[in-house]
Amino acid sequence: MAMCAGIWILLVALHVQAGNGQMVQMDSSKSGFVGSRAELRCIFINSNPPVKISQVTWQKLLNGTKQNVAIANPALGVSVLPPFKERVSFKQQAVRLRTPSLEDTTIVFSSLQLSDEAAYICEYTTFPAGNRENMVNLTVFARPMTRMTLTTPTIVARASKRKMTVATCVSANGKPPSVIKWETRLKGEATFQETRNQNGTVTVRSNYVVAPSRETHKQKLTCIVTYQGEKIKDSVVLNVQYEPDVKIEGFDGNWYLNRPNVQLTCKADANPPVTIYQWKLLNGSLPSSNVEIKNNTLFFKAPVTYDLAGTYVCDATNGIGTRTGIVDVNITEFPNNSRSDGREIPEVVHNTGAAIGGAVGGVALLAVAAILLFVFLRRRQRTFKGDYSTKKHVFGNGYSKAGGLPAHPPIPKNLQYPDDSDDEKKPAQISGPGGFEASERGFDGEQEDLKRPYFTVDEGESREYDERTLAFQYDPEPEIADDMISQTDGSVISKKEWYV
Repeated sequence: MAMCAGIWILLVALHVQAGNGQMVQMDSSKSGFVGSRAELRCIFINSNPPVKISQVTWQKLLNGTKQNVAIANPALGVSVLPPFKERVSFKQQAVRLRTPSLEDTTIVFSSLQLSDEAAYICEYTTFPAGNRENMVNLTVFARPMTRMTLTTPTIVARASKRKMTVATCVSANGKPPSVIKWETRLKGEATFQETRNQNGTVTVRSNYVVAPSRETHKQKLTCIVTYQGEKIKDSVVLNVQYEPDVKIEGFDGNWYLNRPNVQLTCKADANPPVTIYQWKLLNGSLPSSNVEIKNNTLFFKAPVTYDLAGTYVCDATNGIGTRTGIVDVNITEFPNNSRSDGREIPEVVHNTGAAIGGAVGGVALLAVAAILLFVFLRRRQRTFKGDYSTKKHVFGNGYSKAGGLPAHPPIPKNLQYPDDSDDEKKPAQISGPGGFEASERGFDGEQEDLKRPYFTVDEGESREYDERTLAFQYDPEPEIADDMISQTDGSVISKKEWYV
């Protein structure tokens, strides 16, 4: 009988445990940063009828080893064990006051530490259901400390152009590790190194390597650290010291005799600034009488002479070293119109050039006019058969040798020749239709006039003859043959003669 009663009690206990399904609710994972507050939730879902909770125990599971963190007992109260005693507590006040209600036993970490990262178990001890538990994984992040520094406060550029680390960017003690990138106009190389610390954090270091020079001075370097999606920027400006970069200004390639107010200036780009300027003249010495040195400028107080020609040297010195600038000065007798520096030419040079240009333009204009006049006269000359000389050819009938045209009206009998050679008084010899030569024959009315194509008169008498000739009227004007060309003086010639 007693055995039957025991079996019945066991079956009831199994029914309560399996059928009613008590459970412990927890988050699967939680996370937080070092120094932040974190809650680990633990809630017991009781059965109906409810079971009795005897005790709740929090444990830390790390590398297979369990460590008690906190215990809540309805009869004995609450206990938090070291090393969590100062930082862990139960969230519900009823639990802290030893009330029998232990359904919510959430614990709170007031300030997380890296060592808190582990798996935490919340275990309920009940009667008659037995133990119920669940687990949460706690991850602790460490925000890195980011800093960017110059390797040295002052970087010196050397002539060897040796590469060196000019800046360092560090993201220290981060968990998880950061990612570093550089932002700059400088051409250089970046190196990266990761170091894992004993507490589980990682330190990332990046160096930027360049060859320091004058061009790298005052250049900006920016380090960009990306951590958990957040970007942190830090920048530095390089301070590079270098020897002077020297050049001499003032000589424009147009130093001519008696030019006033000339000077040479020694320009030096240096860091630190130049403290000493020294001038000298190769193969000679600076004239002390008309030369004044003021700071970095060489003033010539007198107008330019040939004595100023030579090679001028300027030595510039700063805390890093000394560099030299050189310029060759040559002297010309007259100004040079083409300046190398593009500056305005003196007014006297402009006026002289304008006068010369005007004279050249006038001569060119006269030459063009003479050429046009020559061409015009030449074309007028080609309208007559023969050449213009001291004699003027006058057509006897107002036309050329075109046959079949009406005869010219009779020429007066009293036409006189001027005093001239006998040859000029003779009529020209022409070939008649029968091939005979008409020579030494005088004019005989209209018949002779038809046979004579033209005759000559002196220039002095040509006007009187032209007036008498032009007094005749031709009415109607004869029709010009197709192979004839009319001339400006009223005559016509054949196309064959025109193109001779």
